[in-house]
Amino acid sequence: MTTLPPTHLQLTLAGTGDRLRIEIDGDLDYDTADRLLDTVTAHLAARPDLGHLHLRCAGLGVTDSMGLSILLMIRRRTMAADVRLHLEDRPAHLDRLLEITGTFAYLTGSAPGAPKAPET
Repeated sequence: MTTLPPTHLQLTLAGTGDRLRIEIDGDLDYDTADRLLDTVTAHLAARPDLGHLHLRCAGLGVTDSMGLSILLMIRRRTMAADVRLHLEDRPAHLDRLLEITGTFAYLTGSAPGAPKAPET
């Protein structure tokens, strides 16, 4: 029997004022994605003054269909809470997944290949 190495997901949070930044390091997949959703949901509930949620994706590894589903759920929840979602420092494989699935504009607020707008 072969044992696969465990997947990991490390979330690092920092927030000031009406902004929360979550740095994602590791895989966003079936085994780990709920952890990101639970973290975001808890902060949306606890911080009614939140205006911007920044997900820093530079350390993002594998993103499977569950990971994509969680990103879509986070988008719906931030919209409902009137919080602007920012997917920052996206690796090329995430952009490709978003383009293939037709979710790029919905999750990033821009068209694929469009110049990046300055952060607000």
